[in-house]
Amino acid sequence: MPSPFPGMDPYLEGYLWVDVHNALASKIRQQLAPKLQPGYTVRLEVYLVQDTAPESEIGILYPDVEVLRQKSALPASIRSTLPIERGNLLVTPAPLTLPLMPPVEVRITNVEIRDTASNTLVTSIEILSPVNKREPGITPYRQKRQRLYNANVHLIEIDLLRRGTRPFAHPRLPAVPYLVTLTRAGAQEVEVWPIALPDPLPIIPVPLRPPDADAPLDLAAALHDIYNEAFYNLSIDYRELPPKPVLAADDLAWVDALLAPLRTEA
Repeated sequence: MPSPFPGMDPYLEGYLWVDVHNALASKIRQQLAPKLQPGYTVRLEVYLVQDTAPESEIGILYPDVEVLRQKSALPASIRSTLPIERGNLLVTPAPLTLPLMPPVEVRITNVEIRDTASNTLVTSIEILSPVNKREPGITPYRQKRQRLYNANVHLIEIDLLRRGTRPFAHPRLPAVPYLVTLTRAGAQEVEVWPIALPDPLPIIPVPLRPPDADAPLDLAAALHDIYNEAFYNLSIDYRELPPKPVLAADDLAWVDALLAPLRTEA
């Protein structure tokens, strides 16, 4: 069963995202590699990031495995005023203990296009992860963007996540859930594809070294293929709301109308 959504499926933004991210990177390589050889290679690059603030992803990307525990069944008014003796000290016990969230090691896959003759990086295709879109990860990611620009590397950024802060900010950027941007090497402007929820994903140009022409990358076909190959429909309950953040009222009404036949069949 194909995805019922004509473009990005917001139900893929939850715990399935890691699989979606990796599969999309592989599908992009599969689509581009035959078009770019023998002058270029298309490789998957995996780098590690420590997610030191995973709290916002609990119950969305990461499983909810911790439960906040209260130390006592006593009423709060009593619990907070009964001191206990610890050694030579008289102290008021903490009425609540909260589990510490250990850092989560995140593997992020991106796509690199390199010149076959010199193995020089020509184009980097970044599929944004939740850790790229909030602190502490967004600052080093923005530094990486600047390093690529300084090194005259083309940069394509594919943001298919509604939550978080976009690394590329501009006052004229429309308020849309999804975004694809292309920063060409040495350019003074950014090419932007704003994507509303009902929109199909675009076919975007992948720049190479002059005089070679851009290569087309069909993101809609890539997402369609990975959805079918992974049978994501078996893991998604479309009767439930999509993962957070909550959709805008207009988008929610559109989703309800789109999914009504599926929900009726269920």
